[in-house]
Amino acid sequence: MKSALKGGLLALAATALPAAAYAHPAIGEAAGFSHGFAHPMSGLDHILAMVMVGVFAFQLGGRATWQVPTTFVLVMALGGALGVAGINIPFVETGIALSVVVLGAIVALHVKAPTAVAMGVVGLFAIFHGHAHGAEMPEDAGGAAYAAGFMIATALLHAAGLALGYVIGRAGERQGAFVTRAAGSVAAIAGVGILAGLI
Repeated sequence: MKSALKGGLLALAATALPAAAYAHPAIGEAAGFSHGFAHPMSGLDHILAMVMVGVFAFQLGGRATWQVPTTFVLVMALGGALGVAGINIPFVETGIALSVVVLGAIVALHVKAPTAVAMGVVGLFAIFHGHAHGAEMPEDAGGAAYAAGFMIATALLHAAGLALGYVIGRAGERQGAFVTRAAGSVAAIAGVGILAGLI
């Protein structure tokens, strides 16, 4: 069980590594798609939330494995459009930090929500994430290409979460559940740290 826990936590940590590589996506000659693709990878809050959406979808199983992440990506695009248009949404950063706390807690507690409820929860948080992406779009970035970049990067992070759930599940029912809950707990605690401004 220790090796399964270690493997799961290492996998969760590995998903956070792109944050270091893309800490400043606006540096250099990147524009449009490159900026958009880099932005979701530029912060631990975005990475943890996206991966937790994927793990949550894996836990629910069935149609939720694609409906929950797809809902996030589509609603995030709407939030991004609001950000690009300059339409203000209050408490965006708080909403993003809370998404990490809530999604991490959902995974840690292995919440078995109906798919429609899960889609509603991730959709709510997707608005905040999308707005942040859109509002922070560089002036020289092409709008459609930028949007395609952050949507594809987000989908890849969701896929990483699904893969993480699958890999952890291979550890066995009891051990896999323990490791998954530990990973969710780590994410939730990190979210509290982000919310408190400690991370």
